[in-house]
Amino acid sequence: MNKKSMLIRKNYLTFSLFIFLIIGYSTNIQAYQVDQANYNEYEGLVVDKSTNKPISSATISLQGTNISTITNDEGDFLLKVPKDKADGKITVSHLGYNDQSVQLSAFNGQLLTIELDPTVTELSEVNIDPRDPEALIRAVMKKKGTNYLSDNTIMTAFYRETIKKRRTYVSLSEAVVDVYKNPYKSARTDAIKLYKARKSADYKKLDTLTVKLQGGPTSTLYIDVMKNPEILFTDNMIETYEFSFDKSTKINDKYIYVLKFKQRPHIAEPLYRGKLYIDAETLAMTKAVFSLNMDNKEEVRKMFVRKKPRNAKVQPTEASYNIDYREKDGKWYYGYGRIDLAIKINWKKKLFNSVYKLNVEMAITDWKKNNNNETIRVKDRLKSSVVINDEASGFSDPRFWGEYNVIEPEKSIETAIKKIQKQLRKLN
Repeated sequence: MNKKSMLIRKNYLTFSLFIFLIIGYSTNIQAYQVDQANYNEYEGLVVDKSTNKPISSATISLQGTNISTITNDEGDFLLKVPKDKADGKITVSHLGYNDQSVQLSAFNGQLLTIELDPTVTELSEVNIDPRDPEALIRAVMKKKGTNYLSDNTIMTAFYRETIKKRRTYVSLSEAVVDVYKNPYKSARTDAIKLYKARKSADYKKLDTLTVKLQGGPTSTLYIDVMKNPEILFTDNMIETYEFSFDKSTKINDKYIYVLKFKQRPHIAEPLYRGKLYIDAETLAMTKAVFSLNMDNKEEVRKMFVRKKPRNAKVQPTEASYNIDYREKDGKWYYGYGRIDLAIKINWKKKLFNSVYKLNVEMAITDWKKNNNNETIRVKDRLKSSVVINDEASGFSDPRFWGEYNVIEPEKSIETAIKKIQKQLRKLN
């Protein structure tokens, strides 16, 4: 692998974890006045029809628009729709299930449970020789200029990052950002502008330490492997990765190839393994799921940990990535990205270690063509070195986001927020 590709990967794909002593406590709760006269809220739960289990990361889109949201880990969602579109329909979709269309009027002001039918059908035949999976990935990359957005766009996105100490939430940061996205065939880097943000952290549970994520929204945007193929697929990707076919599926009458990949045995540096989901007709990648090889602990530590106390040994134990694409009018675009990290902190002269799980996710909730080629001023651009937790001002009331669509928090997060706010009030 060439040095340039590895430099890009280490600078952008991996988070930098900042771990340092807390020197004080602060809370700055801001109140926002929200005009709710222009939109309606629709609350729902998406479940598997055969098992009744909640479906996480399902996409809910308002037909004929670019308005959308994502279900949380408990299958819940809340969609905010302009009142002049109250007679519209939503489409609920998830890989492995048939799409479901629902009239907004069916909600009738109540929580609506939406059942999705699972559909997994093995392909009986393929058009690309299954003995040559490498030809498929080459074809996918070659067609990205045709299959993905070719216009400059301005996207509204919701971003969330959480930190758990073992099973308990200790930190939560959220933000609404504007993403200025360039065409997929363009080499120009996408840019992000922070619109508003809030945070809550229980420093007591952080053992007088705070774990911070550098990168935030820029990292979740950078895992768009079709816009930034150097993450995984360089010019010499065939020499770096082994590709093979997994069982293919059929989604809404569309055949989907499932392509597995892993780093070749002779490659010593930490690389990735995972699965790519590819539309058999257009050869558009619709989803990518992959994780970092953690075997080389020293190299992994260098990739992630930027600063730490002298008496602590910090070791990342998991780094996994998920990117979903959405389609409109025959063009695909970044819809949802998620990164999950786990780290273990061993202290000198202490019997027990600390285990933290860090999650970040970003969902595109609306977008429009950037017909006037608007740009973000340099001073307003969100840098890759930003720590969202430092940019946010506090945790406000539930009406904080107004008409913006966000990912509903899990019940456990809501409980954690209340506990954290109570703790902060005591400290002040």
